[in-house]
Amino acid sequence: MISLTVTALVFGVVFLAELPDKTALAGLVLGTRYRASYVFAGVAAAFALHVALAVAAGSVLTLLPQQLVHALTGVLFLGGAAVLLFRKGDGEEEIRRPEDQSFWKVSGAGFMLILVAEFGDLTQIMTANLAARYDDPLSVGLGAVLALWAVAGLGIVGGRALMRRVPLGLITKVAALLMLGLGVWSLWEAVTG
Repeated sequence: MISLTVTALVFGVVFLAELPDKTALAGLVLGTRYRASYVFAGVAAAFALHVALAVAAGSVLTLLPQQLVHALTGVLFLGGAAVLLFRKGDGEEEIRRPEDQSFWKVSGAGFMLILVAEFGDLTQIMTANLAARYDDPLSVGLGAVLALWAVAGLGIVGGRALMRRVPLGLITKVAALLMLGLGVWSLWEAVTG
């Protein structure tokens, strides 16, 4: 059974954390060069693979004692909040342009870009933490993949317009505050549980 509460929470946290990331920029650049649906197909497939790996890793963590899981996820959330607050802006990634613009070439370029750029990324680690925290792999996976797809879609279709209206710094701070809150809450449960 899917928990809409967990799915919505994961969606919100992952969406806000991924929005200021290089993925939105990469999607924007690819989307301006190639057919948006081809780019999205490749990017979406790569994100689905990343979420599956993260949820599997988080599910393994649930085998540990609950207090230890809360302490680990709390520390990782606090680390993620620190990364968001203190990192410098990402530069534009060099994106190789496929020779032709066929579906397989363009979606393959999008898939490979995301597969490599996002491996071990903050949102993948957060997804694993959330899977461990809530012990609900389906809800966490659904929320994370929908958030990543939404960010990719925004980046591909309308990233520039969004970034003009909503300051990147504000998005980053809101995501960091959410992660800080989840970290403190997890540590509190580790100490009191």
